[in-house]
Amino acid sequence: MTLPTFTGTEVGYYFICPKKLWWFSHGVTMEQESDRVRLGRVVHEESYARRRKELNIDDRIVLDWREDGIIHEVKLTDSMETAHEMQLLYYLYYLKQKGVEGLRGQIDYPKLRETKLVELTPEKEQVIELALVEMRRIVSAAKAPEVEWMKICRSCSYAELCWG
Repeated sequence: MTLPTFTGTEVGYYFICPKKLWWFSHGVTMEQESDRVRLGRVVHEESYARRRKELNIDDRIVLDWREDGIIHEVKLTDSMETAHEMQLLYYLYYLKQKGVEGLRGQIDYPKLRETKLVELTPEKEQVIELALVEMRRIVSAAKAPEVEWMKICRSCSYAELCWG
């Protein structure tokens, strides 16, 4: 079986905005300049510092840490909760494709003092597989997909490219 070629970041971007995925997959990386991303990185590094043992798998997925069969993913806020959940489901899916099963996921929101458990069910696995098909179509397109303006566009680092 061929492993998926997308990164967790790309899966997250797809569920935030397909156009953001297209820009990123074509070498336009604006996120590193974002204050929000820098703040998220600080929270990420300072939270759970004793537990954190970041694990990069195949340069595709980066697990914050694994403990007792649970993969943890640290996020700043839950404002993009669906994208966070789908990214973590992709990690579980990717690992399953590599023969690692029986894991669950947990999204940790340290600033909110909240957590969310995530499990890869057959239904969610199908959602991931359909998303991967659509993602392949988007990234192979010659131009960025048309999208509707969303509330999130206001704070998106790609906004100038989309709405100039």
